Amino acid sequence: MSTPLWQPSQQEIEKTLLTHFSKKIQQKYKLPNIKYSTLHQWSIEFPELFWEEVWRDCEVRCSVPWSKVMSKTSFSEKIGTEPSGWFTGARLNFAENLLAQGKAENEALCFIGEDASTRSLSYADLRKAVAQCASGMKALGVTANDRVAAVLPNCPEAVIGMLAAASLGAIWSSCSPDFGINGIYDRLGQISPKILITVNAYNYNGKEHQCLDKIREISQRISSIESVFVAAFTETPMELQGKEQPWEALLDTSAGSLAFAQLPFDHPLYILYSSGTTGLPKSIVHGAGGTLLKHLTEHRYHADVQFGDRLFYFTTCGWMMWNWLASGLASGATLILYDGAPGFPDMGRMWRLIDDQRITHFGTSPKFLGAVNKAGYSPKANNQLNSLRVILSTGSPLPSDLFSWVYAEVASVALMSVAGGTDIVGCFMGGNPNLPVYSEELQCKGLGMDILAYNPEGKSVVCEKGELVCATPFPSTPICFWNDKAAEKYHQAYFEQFPGVWTHGDFIEITERGGVIIFGRSDTVLNPAGVRIGTSEIYRPVEEMSEIMDSLVVAQPWESDVRIVLFVVLRDGLQLDAELVAKIKAAVRRDNTPRHVPSLILAIPEVPRTISGKKVEKAALQTIKHEIVENTAALANPESLDYFSKLSEELSQ
Repeated sequence: MSTPLWQPSQQEIEKTLLTHFSKKIQQKYKLPNIKYSTLHQWSIEFPELFWEEVWRDCEVRCSVPWSKVMSKTSFSEKIGTEPSGWFTGARLNFAENLLAQGKAENEALCFIGEDASTRSLSYADLRKAVAQCASGMKALGVTANDRVAAVLPNCPEAVIGMLAAASLGAIWSSCSPDFGINGIYDRLGQISPKILITVNAYNYNGKEHQCLDKIREISQRISSIESVFVAAFTETPMELQGKEQPWEALLDTSAGSLAFAQLPFDHPLYILYSSGTTGLPKSIVHGAGGTLLKHLTEHRYHADVQFGDRLFYFTTCGWMMWNWLASGLASGATLILYDGAPGFPDMGRMWRLIDDQRITHFGTSPKFLGAVNKAGYSPKANNQLNSLRVILSTGSPLPSDLFSWVYAEVASVALMSVAGGTDIVGCFMGGNPNLPVYSEELQCKGLGMDILAYNPEGKSVVCEKGELVCATPFPSTPICFWNDKAAEKYHQAYFEQFPGVWTHGDFIEITERGGVIIFGRSDTVLNPAGVRIGTSEIYRPVEEMSEIMDSLVVAQPWESDVRIVLFVVLRDGLQLDAELVAKIKAAVRRDNTPRHVPSLILAIPEVPRTISGKKVEKAALQTIKHEIVENTAALANPESLDYFSKLSEELSQ
């Protein structure tokens, strides 16, 4: 689409942090203009200068300055086994930087539960709670590099615990309480945590779900866990036993002022997990300095999170967007924490939250926006939404119909579709408050991110589909994978396809104006008759149909080639008859080409998804082919694969 759906006014552009930063860089380095394309190109050509300017502009606190900003201009063959080479000699603390910006009296956290319970902490309250928690951890012997694990809802205790661990130099790793026993064990069992923080129960979709039985089995299976601290998240009485103590027992009320261990730039901060359906989840270790700089860049320059803004992302503690959200404190924002089902008691819940909490930045997913659209709910007609400046969407590509729906039924604000991943604890491409929004496009490549689309021969292409790569280093590359001393898994994950170039596993197209279109994961690209088709090219027209609630597409080996098979979840009461099949095929053909049209369309009750909500095409295909799906614990609904097993006979005919 050549006509923008939205574009900022000149007055709005003048107020953004990106404009402020661009002007500073233009004047200092004599750039020809302050266009984003000029700034981005400069950030790629002069990465050492760029990241130094980000550090200074964002007023990153450190006790010892760096001797060299960047010592490696290309990805080292020893990446994952040696220091990153960023900000050599600098010593800093992640927690200190998150707590430094907010004024004592300003609200730091506002928690809202599904049951409408609320809690609020000022920055002064938060600093006090972190000091008490850190002192309690220290008394238990927690020191730098120890692992502190959590199975928590998106609540204040999670933020407090993370900051306390980071202040000591301990490594934080969290799961959400809706994970199953094996899902938690497959993650936390790899890293041998010293203490575990959890809750007695949590609420979701109007029901209370107990946690302690699950946690007890986990703490028995992971022998390294010395203590379990349980927060009373619901009013249901809890009877603690064994290693368990109340959350309050971790808080040293006699603690003095908060101290921050001063640590190297690469000091490990988080262990995050990227799960597929084969083997254990990858345990990705991210450093404090790289995470901080990446999030500051994305919050301030890309999302325009300004001091005093109210930042919300619908997330759990098992998804990297929680870590991204938490870093909003470093910009002096108020974090709005919500835990529960986004559509309970109705599809108006999140939109009312925007008005109630005066949210400026609303983070969500295409899945949720699509559900609101199909429910026939109009946020604009039922709410004010006049505090809203930015809508963020990630988790999967945002289809064209939802771009249009947002502007028709939500608000005329910056709609920022962003994409990156757990692997970089941030985004490769994303939003830009100074640029127009075009349907289906992510507005721009991220600052400091040398993003290209590679064809199969490893050549950069524009206006053609290709593999998403990053050609040069950036600070938020993982330090290492846990228990991967030779970095074999690390190299296999990112550098096997194009040596010396980070390959992320997404299928994209870079447009003439510098935007990016995502076509889905490259490992699920459909390739009938040698033509590469991104799965999202089929999902977009199919899921625009009111009859279709969800869908999944795979390329099934067939007669020395592959055929496209589409599975659909229908709206209640509908049948997949010949008329609907013809309508689906016509929609796919209309939006794409005859090659995109599925050879076979079948109805299923639900789509298999990971715990973080991503569709799992690979597991479905493995089931159809009678192959073993090794890591069903990575799935939120492993029983969904039963339907594909039952259909395998039909699919073989």
